[in-house]
Amino acid sequence: MLGAADIRRLAAAADVSPTKKLGQNFVTDPGTVRRIVREARVGAGSRVVEVGPGLGSLTLGLLETGARVSAVEIDPRLATQLPNTIQSYMPQALDRFDVRTRDALTLSRETAPDLAQAPELTLVSNLPYNVATPIILTLLERFDNLTGFLVMVQKEVADRLTAQPGSKTYGAPSVKLAWYGQARPAGRIGRAVFWPAPNVDSALVSFNRTEGRERGPEHAPDERARVFSLIDAAFAQRRKTLRAALSGRVDPSAFNAAGIDPKRRGETLLVDEFARLAAADPRDGELP
Repeated sequence: MLGAADIRRLAAAADVSPTKKLGQNFVTDPGTVRRIVREARVGAGSRVVEVGPGLGSLTLGLLETGARVSAVEIDPRLATQLPNTIQSYMPQALDRFDVRTRDALTLSRETAPDLAQAPELTLVSNLPYNVATPIILTLLERFDNLTGFLVMVQKEVADRLTAQPGSKTYGAPSVKLAWYGQARPAGRIGRAVFWPAPNVDSALVSFNRTEGRERGPEHAPDERARVFSLIDAAFAQRRKTLRAALSGRVDPSAFNAAGIDPKRRGETLLVDEFARLAAADPRDGELP
């Protein structure tokens, strides 16, 4: 495992100074790494995707379990350094490790066919705070074999991802994530375990994809797109009633057909209610 001194030495070797632009805050505490790995419940035979591996703290922790790790790093300097770190600290794991120098938002079944063909994928990452939600939703959309994740994100992002209807933090990300499965809070992380220390608190989010739910890209991408469009519209004007926020998008008859009071606000609806409303609209597919 890498400690604070190791992290600084590796950063100097790679000529890297952590940047806010790329959301680079490196974990320097081995105990935190072991906690993340334990919560992720990965082991020998697991296929893990790690976005933003940085200097390799979490990567080494994941490899220690016997998992196969595919790291996705946008910074070429860090991507170049990472195999050297594995070679130095855990050479026996090199055959279970690969690194891709790219933006995680460009990952797809076409750009990463080996990941698409894996029986199951688990995302385990200290995600860059500024793009955490887009990365999560994009990977869930493009990889139907992504069965779960354990991610460390900004505390406010964690609150939104795990929020329930009616709460102040419940929003479009909460509902869209619920489309794919169930998320839960998995604990807080102190600022002192990072270099540099961030100005925000961090938290862990655990997620399990819902089995047997006939949704997602492999079933009905048009259905998902329609539902997500309604979610975006409802939360764009979250203080308005559904009737007002979805005017021009949903035929008024759909509310009665779906059993949903049009005087409710979007922040009170479960994802299944948004799905019922989309399915009940007689003009489905004709509206933006």
